[in-house]
Amino acid sequence: MGINRVLITRVLVSLAGAIGVLWAVATLTFFAVRLIPGDPALALLGGPGSQASPEALALVRAENGLDQPLFIQYLMQLGRLATGDLGRSYALNQDVAQVILPQLVGTLTLAILSLAVAWAFSLTVTIWSTRGGRIAASIGSGLDVIAAALPHFWLATSLIIVFSLWLGVLPPISTGTPAGLVLPVLALAIPLAGFLSQIMRPALLTALESPFVLSARARGESEGGVRRLHAIRHAAVPAISLTGWAFGSLISGAVVVETIFARPGLGRTLLNAVTARDVPVVIGVVMIVAVAYILVTLATDAATRLVDPREAESGRAARS
Repeated sequence: MGINRVLITRVLVSLAGAIGVLWAVATLTFFAVRLIPGDPALALLGGPGSQASPEALALVRAENGLDQPLFIQYLMQLGRLATGDLGRSYALNQDVAQVILPQLVGTLTLAILSLAVAWAFSLTVTIWSTRGGRIAASIGSGLDVIAAALPHFWLATSLIIVFSLWLGVLPPISTGTPAGLVLPVLALAIPLAGFLSQIMRPALLTALESPFVLSARARGESEGGVRRLHAIRHAAVPAISLTGWAFGSLISGAVVVETIFARPGLGRTLLNAVTARDVPVVIGVVMIVAVAYILVTLATDAATRLVDPREAESGRAARS
């Protein structure tokens, strides 16, 4: 019974937190977009070049509630979002869901692949630098700092120059093929890998000096087995805990990377919507990203509980 109450409490707290995050995101996005100069009604009629008459502007404002006070517009927007209605795009005159969903797959594919590559790079460098002595540790630490400090736009441009212009082995823009994914994935993964390595290396070094590792060595386990079965598992916990933040960082970086590589996705959609002052699309993209962030955060929380031996011990203690 106690375990059920704990589980129900965790679910309710997570649900309340998710609703709070979505409300905060919707609120900040709504008012931030409203601060952009320009008239949403004019955007609905095709932008400044449409030469819309005052009568047409007044009619559009009335039909879309733009003639109401800003707070009433805000409440109307929250009401639509609460029912799952993202509205219609001002610039494209389509349902926002129809505008966003085709782009969602491309951005999620880019973010997930970048996250996987970043973890692979981070684990490889961390394990190598902690096994290769002081020189390897210094080199690994330096690489981590440099990688984490690289701006996405600079790294993306440098990758295009090296691999597309000089070597000619990879396309400089998205081609819809696996080869067209390589450079965008690297542009997002390398800075994240440096950040994850900076977290995991100290945790791994601490774990290697912990009593449970010394006990495993005393039982005759090989050094590889000690690292693989015990130390790395502990060292990965803090990095896993930050994977939700890392996913959000990848999505934000995708705005720049997708633009540079002319790759379709939420990043370019958001940029175009902000430029056109297309409020429903901006809010829709941000809300979709927020939902994805919440889901990844919940998944990483569950993964942390599975990987962290201390969580397993507390679970067994609660059951007993």
